[in-house]
Amino acid sequence: MRAARLIKMVLLLQSRPSMTAAELARELEVSERTVTRDAQALSEAGVPVYADRGRAGGYRLIGGYRTRLTGLARTEAEALFLSGVPGALREMGLEDVASAARLKVSAALLPSLRDAPRAAAQRFHLDAPAWFREPETPVLLPALAEAVWDDRCVTARYRRDGTEVERTLEPYGLVLKAGVWYLCARVPEAAAFRTYRLDRFTAVAALDDRFVRGEHFDLPGYWVEQAESFARSILRAEVVVRLSAQGVRRLPYVVDPVSAREAIRAAAGEADGEGWVTLTLPVESEEVAHTQLTALGPEAEVLAPAALRERFARDARRAAALYSSA
Repeated sequence: MRAARLIKMVLLLQSRPSMTAAELARELEVSERTVTRDAQALSEAGVPVYADRGRAGGYRLIGGYRTRLTGLARTEAEALFLSGVPGALREMGLEDVASAARLKVSAALLPSLRDAPRAAAQRFHLDAPAWFREPETPVLLPALAEAVWDDRCVTARYRRDGTEVERTLEPYGLVLKAGVWYLCARVPEAAAFRTYRLDRFTAVAALDDRFVRGEHFDLPGYWVEQAESFARSILRAEVVVRLSAQGVRRLPYVVDPVSAREAIRAAAGEADGEGWVTLTLPVESEEVAHTQLTALGPEAEVLAPAALRERFARDARRAAALYSSA
């Protein structure tokens, strides 16, 4: 562990003009006293670490010293491409690997380019989870991430329809969608790919066997197909709704946007004398439609089914009673 820390300290000093003991201690997750001892050890080993005294002092490398320990290991190179998703890296247990890779890249840059990583980080940041929900990291995510990186088969137990099922899986890839983790895996016994929510897994065990990854499998393309198929599969009911111009504009933001835009295109040019448009909209259920369409307020009138229309009528009467004295 100390050897790895000393190497990291050299790379940090190589990537910046100088660093204070406090900055090094924070980066290395040690005390300032340990930083002092490590700097002394490096100096005794022939690494020209120089300590500037005083309030503005710190540590720096002198004489244009450059280490040759900047070659990326395979895991570091792979993790480097995920550097823009810090939360996901941390949850998969790859934060330290990616940090080492970034340091090596920074140390290898010309002095005039060493501020590039920080400049980019200060301008672009990806925050994957949705608003107003506390993201939960699945306990089994690190184990599955390791199996994905290693192309190693796993046996997994997961909850389905109130029971637990065990399967042998070939874990091809992980997807983080709106703060929820999914595993895209091939099921050998079915010779088919399937998608699983990680928070439904109850146990995972890596096997000795590795699988041969299909060279034509494309994770982004597979996920797009699965997401579209899933979105359509849950739209099992229909409602007929009359919308104002503003309601038409807002509809894709409160229901499935693809279905909303298709319904709007199908009803194009059919506005009535008041400028309202009547369209048939696929929805998950009447219950879900009630919640979603309530967000449109007076910009939407539900025409069918009759039970849903009556529910909105009751809501309108209750709202009118609440505001009658205003």
